[in-house]
Amino acid sequence: MTAHITLEFFGAAREVTGSCYLLTVGDKRLLVDCGMIQGSAADEARNANPFPFDVHKIDAVVLTHAHIDHSGRLPLLSKSGYTGPIYTHAASRDLCAIMLVDSAYLNEKETEWENRKRQRKHLPLLEPLYTIDDARAVMNQFESLEYDKRSEILPGVALQLRDAGHILGSAIAELWLEHNGVSRKLVFSGDLGHHGAPILRDPTMVDEADLVIMESTYGNRLHRSWDATWAELEEVITSAKNQRSNVLIPAFAVGRTQELLYAFNRNFEAWQMERWSIFLDSPMAIEATEVYTKHSNLYDKEAVAFERANGNPFMPSNLHISRTAAESMNINTIESGAIIIAGSGMCTGGRIKHHLKHNIWRRDCHLLIVGFQARGTLGRQLVDGAKQINIWGETINVAAHIHTIGGFSAHADGEGLVKWYSNFRDHPPVALVHGEPEAMEVLASRVQGQGAQQVFQPELGNKLDLVKLKMQPK
Repeated sequence: MTAHITLEFFGAAREVTGSCYLLTVGDKRLLVDCGMIQGSAADEARNANPFPFDVHKIDAVVLTHAHIDHSGRLPLLSKSGYTGPIYTHAASRDLCAIMLVDSAYLNEKETEWENRKRQRKHLPLLEPLYTIDDARAVMNQFESLEYDKRSEILPGVALQLRDAGHILGSAIAELWLEHNGVSRKLVFSGDLGHHGAPILRDPTMVDEADLVIMESTYGNRLHRSWDATWAELEEVITSAKNQRSNVLIPAFAVGRTQELLYAFNRNFEAWQMERWSIFLDSPMAIEATEVYTKHSNLYDKEAVAFERANGNPFMPSNLHISRTAAESMNINTIESGAIIIAGSGMCTGGRIKHHLKHNIWRRDCHLLIVGFQARGTLGRQLVDGAKQINIWGETINVAAHIHTIGGFSAHADGEGLVKWYSNFRDHPPVALVHGEPEAMEVLASRVQGQGAQQVFQPELGNKLDLVKLKMQPK
């Protein structure tokens, strides 16, 4: 009998978001990731399109990590009829319980706002992509796995998760596939972490594969060194304190917030942090930090040692947790000496907009940008030097000092990606995903320089025959 093992690319193919890959092994079908497409309104509208495969025929899902561009359509998958298991690391499950509910809340609110406009125009009303109830329901399908333990998840399919070092619980997925006497091993990188990042371990090196499916987000870039990043952060904090000002930090709830809290705690004396009051003003970041605290077994050696010596690494002694709206509003009465960490990370919503409204017009205010700011976002306007911004219909002058600290990326850079690939024996074929074409082209050239047998840059809908290892058009 003929062996049948194929891989189809239904997301993050020559683009950065919407990770989704379908493996067929004989009569078994396995989905790796089911992420939200993010970006322009036209891009995000694609999330409502029917899945390009029969949802009812999917036997299992493997989730590499909790970020919404990898997990965000799982509630929709379940809502559409998928009833099987979702295999992921326990920490990813805990983060998804927070992030998918938050995603559903935003879906519901955006649909509510749009329907108000449609009502006035006598247009048919819309339904949200999925609801909070849908997000909570899909969590019942999650099955937690540990790192470095191989499990048979379907007949002819075995899975092992390895630490990817990207965010808490992020995983490289090793998959062993067998059908009619033909065996193939695939390695999905997921999102690989930034070497030397605080808290988490560096990405696990893997040495064997028949095909590597590798992210390429920063395949054409090199990150600033961590030493330079910490030095710049200290310089800004010191300068702001000398001016007796407030510091605003829009930060992503998962990963970036915890890195900042850890940095402030670890450098408490050296950076004279006792002179500040630090406010964590993001309900989602507060919940995510609790998950990071729970899974201390995933920390790197330095974070483990710090926790043993000092307790919770994310709780400097001057940290104030702001859970309620009233607590958040009270922060705006403080004119100096406050470091305010709030979402959203690109200033597109959340409590940071309130703090911008009350502070950005002040000449002694400092705004720290510690994450990527997409085109069209309020954060990007500020990075690009906008002299005025609009918040809830009010035009506000920008007089604050804007600092962009670029070394905080949670992704491996081009050098890190090449280093990870170079550990594989026999230079296996590579399929580059999760990146813009420009980044892919540069990384493809570098991987070829490492001796890669073949380098694919699949487009949406492409199918790879894993028995023949040749690209076939849709």
